[in-house]
Amino acid sequence: MTSVFAVLRAATFWLILSVSAVFAQSGQIDYTAWEEVATRAETAIASGAVSTETLEAVRSEVSVYRDQLLGLQNAGDPRIPTLQSQLAALGTPPEDGTEPEEIAQRRQDLQRQIAQLQAPVLRAQEAYNRADGLIAAIDEVVRSRQTERLLQRDAGPLDPRHWGPAVTAIFVPFHDMARDVMTNWNNPVRREAFYDQLPAILFLVAIGGVLVFRAPRFIDRIGTWLRGKTRRGTGVWSTLLSLLALMIPTLGLFLFVIAFQASEMLGDRGAEFFFVLPVMLFVVLLARWLSTQTFSSDDDTKTIALSQQRRTEARYYVNSLSWLLALNLLFGYLVDIGDWADETRAVLGFVIHALCGVILFRLGQILRKTGAPQEPVESSGEDSLHLSFPSRLARLAGQGAMLVGIAGPILSAIGYFNLAEALIFPTIVTLGLFALLLMLQRLMRDLYHLVTGAPLDETQSLLPVVSGSVLTLLAVPVLALIWGARVADLTELWSRFQAGFSFGDTRISPTDFLTFAFVFVIGYVLTRLLQGGLRGSVLPKTRLDKGGQTAIVSGTGYLGIFLSVIIAITAAGIDLTALAFVAGALSVGIGFGLQNIVQNFVSGIILLIERPISEGDWIEVNGQHGTVRDISVRSTRIETFDRTEVIVPNADLVSNSVTNYTRGNTLGRLVVDVGVAYGTDTRKVEDILYKIARNHDMVLMNPEPFVHFKGFGADSLDFDVRMILRDVTKILVVRTEINHQITEAFKREGIEIPFAQRDIWLRNPETLYGPRTAPETPKEPEEPTS
Repeated sequence: MTSVFAVLRAATFWLILSVSAVFAQSGQIDYTAWEEVATRAETAIASGAVSTETLEAVRSEVSVYRDQLLGLQNAGDPRIPTLQSQLAALGTPPEDGTEPEEIAQRRQDLQRQIAQLQAPVLRAQEAYNRADGLIAAIDEVVRSRQTERLLQRDAGPLDPRHWGPAVTAIFVPFHDMARDVMTNWNNPVRREAFYDQLPAILFLVAIGGVLVFRAPRFIDRIGTWLRGKTRRGTGVWSTLLSLLALMIPTLGLFLFVIAFQASEMLGDRGAEFFFVLPVMLFVVLLARWLSTQTFSSDDDTKTIALSQQRRTEARYYVNSLSWLLALNLLFGYLVDIGDWADETRAVLGFVIHALCGVILFRLGQILRKTGAPQEPVESSGEDSLHLSFPSRLARLAGQGAMLVGIAGPILSAIGYFNLAEALIFPTIVTLGLFALLLMLQRLMRDLYHLVTGAPLDETQSLLPVVSGSVLTLLAVPVLALIWGARVADLTELWSRFQAGFSFGDTRISPTDFLTFAFVFVIGYVLTRLLQGGLRGSVLPKTRLDKGGQTAIVSGTGYLGIFLSVIIAITAAGIDLTALAFVAGALSVGIGFGLQNIVQNFVSGIILLIERPISEGDWIEVNGQHGTVRDISVRSTRIETFDRTEVIVPNADLVSNSVTNYTRGNTLGRLVVDVGVAYGTDTRKVEDILYKIARNHDMVLMNPEPFVHFKGFGADSLDFDVRMILRDVTKILVVRTEINHQITEAFKREGIEIPFAQRDIWLRNPETLYGPRTAPETPKEPEEPTS
């Protein structure tokens, strides 16, 4: 029954957080009242006989004081840093005691003022530690009691001797309620009051009847009309109207309860019983609504990928579980008012546990088929690799439901009633919470589609992902409350989060983190805006080359980020002196593990300052030719002529030899080798080569081309033409054109370009065939004898 009201406990949790925040902001604390509360808490802990409810109430009081003490402890006096800086300016007192009297007196005054201002903070710190210890002790007592109750073993429900009294005990509360009704009816005063209230009662009953029986049909008509007016496939209006169809009948049921209570004929137990009925029916309607949304018969609105038949079965089992959950609510109420024996509670509870176990097991089997193909496939082992995250989660939930469906009834049968209760019903409510999250996520996607008009296959953008993460984060406290966590446990986590952590003499709280993040983001955005202004408006109007402009923009970015970090740390009030030993440890790590990274970082700064290479330069490093595309702090990106990206560490560019073909200008030398046959007029060849080089558009005349007669080669007379090009990046194009012109000119002049020829003489050709016998001399034919 506790798990059903987990949502109410979650609301209480957020309310307590708000109240704690208000009290934490109060200025002063009444230490006399705090001492009384602390003494009462210590007495309650020491006695061991105080009820859990009393301990929880005392804990709440202590928690309020602890939040106030934390606020005083973090606030402090703003004059303390000023006085400490003044005291530090006086320096360390000399060891020999020869300090001037005026300086010593001033030092004592400052120390006395600092002690006076720190006294409230120290007192608050001492009281905070005491409150924190009391809360920890109370939590330990409460948790131990919860554990003992959970593992308590009662009489087994399978003993037939307990069945008869259990069945008889069911009718006792109803008999008492009927007796109260008859007693009130026989009372003339009560009967006269009933007649006076009869018009109002009939009016409430009539309105409740309309809301329960007529309103859902009217809402269905509105939904049909709105779905025709909206984009196809969104389902926003159908979801919202279905939720409205859930709330309106519930409101009608509460009107029925108000009408019956107004009659004053039910008595106290009857009034409580009729208040439980609308809660039970609300649980049933809510479960039916979730099952309709999750296992919808419409393929466009379903949230779990199952076949039509399995969705129908799942809806049936969910509706059955809702009635059992409502029956468990009624069972808990009857236990409270009926004063049943433990044996009666175990017998009747086992029936509910067994039915829930069977249905949970069957529902788990259906959920395990989530995302599975409707027709058998050959590679059944590969379908799980393509499941979506909701399908994987649904399969995991199905396995858990099957396990609980088996373990819960077994535990209840052997007498662990409380353990079975704490296992079965939180599982049911958890499945409902999972279905609610899926429905809300689908609603977010549908709303995104309705507002933006984007197709449904484009809704997997950042917004739905963020909304799903936020919904999951908000559901975590509710899930903890469902599984038995106390509201005090969650508020304790929140208090720990607010308190932050101590780092030396510095306490860092979440407020400090938020301040740091806010100031840093502002500084980062301003830095990027300044970089954009320099890159787009200022630097293009100067005479700086592209490399210099890139260096200025990059340096501005690094300086801006560095200043943003420093200003953010200062604004957050983080004392960096407390991080001195961390810096020392970090220096050791830099010396060993981060050596290469730091080396590349420093090399990147050197490249940006000295600018031996710039973006767009043609360089050669480590045997790689390419164009520099980007220079970052750690590495430089080079695009080779094969259009591949080469990432070169900056340390290689600083420590190794780098050839820059286009540094400062694009001039470069081209050398073309050529050979002619022996016997060719070398002067004529020289004139032809000079003419070709001087007439080319890309060749400079100052310095003018030079034809070099290198010498006499093995097969040709060797020449080379040396020329300076206007743009060395065109060297391959120019070389190709020069070679074409040389070939055409030599052909016109009849000059032969030789190629290698070899005459091979075999000294012992018989060795090619290997050893063999000499051929036999043919015999002359013999003359015939006469």
